[in-house]
Amino acid sequence: MVGAGGLGCPAALYLAASGVGKLTIADADSVDLTNLQRQILYRTDSVGAKKVDEARKVLVEINPDVEIVALARRVGAKDLDPLVAGADVALDCSDNFATRHAINRACVRHARPLVSGAAIRFDGQLMVFDLREKDAPCYACLFPEAGEVEEVQCSVMGVLAPLTGAIGALQALEAVKLLAGAGETPRGQLTLIDAKTSGLRSLRVKKDPGCAVCAAR
Repeated sequence: MVGAGGLGCPAALYLAASGVGKLTIADADSVDLTNLQRQILYRTDSVGAKKVDEARKVLVEINPDVEIVALARRVGAKDLDPLVAGADVALDCSDNFATRHAINRACVRHARPLVSGAAIRFDGQLMVFDLREKDAPCYACLFPEAGEVEEVQCSVMGVLAPLTGAIGALQALEAVKLLAGAGETPRGQLTLIDAKTSGLRSLRVKKDPGCAVCAAR
């Protein structure tokens, strides 16, 4: 799991409580007072501490049988290759496109399922890229690396706090289903959530035959 913020906190709580064998969390940031509105693993006395260290303390209390690996650094392509190769499922809980694309590339290379979530203002999205399947789209099919996409972050634009909880919980839900081989995974389906109306929309995303990342698979 990359990111221990608004999405990563609820996702980690549910994954640990569900009893995953090993959970690796990567995040370079420290807890800021402004994070507490939406990052539910942390408390006032967590301010100034590394997020992953505080997260591990809480998660171990919830389930001491889960191995928590805390990586207090920003992970790049070189870090992600062995991390993704050694994982069954990757969760993208990050907040920037550079990291999202790096995670996607690693998942494509190692054919690992990627559960991606995002939330800003009143808008959330969720998508599972099951890259074990040859005809599955990847994140770059939806958001090309060379495309012009506005970079927005919760710290600047704001986000409705419960929305991050909902998206993070859904990411954990899809990850547990993938790990357990249970239920049906919404492969190739982009779910959009409008928190203002509590409306849900689903869009089908097909593999881009010209995608610079996954077309060669």
